[in-house]
Amino acid sequence: MRKLKDLAAHMPPVRGLLPLIVALVAWQVLQTGNSPYFPPPSTWWKGLEPLIASGRLLSASLATLQTIVAGLAISILAGGTLGIMIGLFPRVERALGPLLEFCRAMPPPAIVPLAILFLGYDARMKLTIVALSAMWPILLNTSSAVQRIHPILMDVSMSLRLSLLDRIWRVVIPSVIPAILLGVRIALPLTIVLTLLVEILTSIDGIGALMIAAQRNFQSGQVYGLLVFVGLGGFLLNNAFTLVQASIMSRWPPRSVNV
Repeated sequence: MRKLKDLAAHMPPVRGLLPLIVALVAWQVLQTGNSPYFPPPSTWWKGLEPLIASGRLLSASLATLQTIVAGLAISILAGGTLGIMIGLFPRVERALGPLLEFCRAMPPPAIVPLAILFLGYDARMKLTIVALSAMWPILLNTSSAVQRIHPILMDVSMSLRLSLLDRIWRVVIPSVIPAILLGVRIALPLTIVLTLLVEILTSIDGIGALMIAAQRNFQSGQVYGLLVFVGLGGFLLNNAFTLVQASIMSRWPPRSVNV
């Protein structure tokens, strides 16, 4: 019970949603006409009903969620691995630094035409853009954390004649876990935004494709309903990761070396 209370302490208070609820109620009360641009909130659910009845909302939600989870997993693996290599080996940083800085400065929408050219209009293209664009917070946090590892820890591991893989597994990874989690915390909302952005730009299956289709058909109530649906989904995903992060840190807290 105490552990659950500790985890709940990391959750944002529900009262934080009160201003949004008040704004929606005021919108509903003050909206007198059927505006094509600002429909009252009561019409948003009606706009979602055809999507729910046909199953399109469920299939689109699964497609978007699959891209978010897979893209985040790939970005953790790629960003964590490259971050550790860059932090441990200055030669790797000098060799890959300019290329990585060039790729990091490139905005994700600019990658879409090139990804379409090589991969076509499919889920692989969407996943590639999301993973490549979301790995930078994890890579930068990890490499910075590796460079901050106290030299005594590395000297002790070398004195014990640990292999490179053992040093990475026993010393480096435990030291950079907080930095990786922080990078994932930053990358998660970025992954959600990028997934929706690619779906809107390319109309590949997902919530973004439904939103752009509703906008093109002037179904403003459906657009607002999908927007609220996406916001609630992102809110739940972020809170779920907050609980995961708190649980991991309670079992694997960062440690420092006193000299």
